[in-house]
Amino acid sequence: MGWVRALRDALGLTGAQLARRFGIRPASLSELEKNEAKGAITLATLKRAAEALDCTLVYALVPNQSLDAMVKQAATSAAQKQLTASFHTMELEGQGLRAADKREMVEELAADIAKAGGKRLWG
Repeated sequence: MGWVRALRDALGLTGAQLARRFGIRPASLSELEKNEAKGAITLATLKRAAEALDCTLVYALVPNQSLDAMVKQAATSAAQKQLTASFHTMELEGQGLRAADKREMVEELAADIAKAGGKRLWG
């Protein structure tokens, strides 16, 4: 069940009553409620439904982690990709670095990449 149906039920509105307030046929309201429950409704239609229910539509994208953490993770990944070949070549030439030095290089490059942003960060 979607929000439109849940609100309609909570308000004690029949499908025909809400359809009338919405300016559509009851069959269209039933289809709208099914589409919303499936996640196949447009924001414009959902906004009109909210207005018919005397509600305000609130649309939000909520990151799963902080934006700083997302940037740091992307920058670290980009830095690791960029430095992996160099680390490998250095090891083949007998010039391998200690793990702590590699981490420091990755962290420094990641900070530069994060600061630059754009294609280098997300490319």
